[in-house]
Amino acid sequence: MLKVGLTGNIAAGKSTVAEVWRLLGATVVDADELARRAVDPGTPAFSAIAEEWGEQVMEPDGGLDRAALRRIVFADPAARERLEQIVHPAVAGLREELYRQAEARGEPVIVADIPLLFEVGLVDEFDVVVLVDSPEETRLARLVGDRGLDPAEAQRMISAQMPSALKRARADYVIENAGTVDEVRRRARDVWQELERRAGAAGG
Repeated sequence: MLKVGLTGNIAAGKSTVAEVWRLLGATVVDADELARRAVDPGTPAFSAIAEEWGEQVMEPDGGLDRAALRRIVFADPAARERLEQIVHPAVAGLREELYRQAEARGEPVIVADIPLLFEVGLVDEFDVVVLVDSPEETRLARLVGDRGLDPAEAQRMISAQMPSALKRARADYVIENAGTVDEVRRRARDVWQELERRAGAAGG
C-alpha cells in the first residue's frame, strides 16, 4: 500500500486537493478530523489539556473551546509545543488504526492529510509527499477574506509554520494553487493518476 502524505501551509488549498482525490475514490485520513476526535471529552488528551490550561480553554458545556486554545498556542511557542506533545501521539494512534483498516480492505493507496507534516517530522513515514502551495499574500487574503480572521492573527498563523520554500525542496510533487479552482483541481487529478501508477508499479 502506497502511503501518501498530503500537506500545505494554511490556506494553500490542500482541502480542495483532498476533496478531488476523495471524489476519485481515495481514502483520505484527515489529521484535523483526527485531532478533533483525539481531544473529545473523556479522552486522555482532553484531560491533559484541561489540566494544563484549565477553564480558560473550556466551554460552559464542558467541551473544548478550540478558538481560545488556538489563540493561546499561536501566541506562545512553548504552549504550542506542549499542546503538540499531548495531541500528536493520540492522533498518530488513530491514524495507524485507519491505515490498518485500509490495508485490510486491499486499498493500493492511502492518503494522510497532515497540515504540519514537515513541522512535526513525519516525512519519513510516507512513500510520497505531495505539497499544495500558494503565495503567502494569497494565503493571507484567503484567511482574512474567506475565513474572517483578524489580519494580525492570520499573519501569526502563517508565520508559525515552516516556510513553504523549505517544504518544496523536500516534496515529491508540488501542486500549485495560484490560479483558478479549476486549474488546481486539474493538477490534483493529474497527480492522483501518477500516484495510482506508482502504486500499481510497486504492487506489480
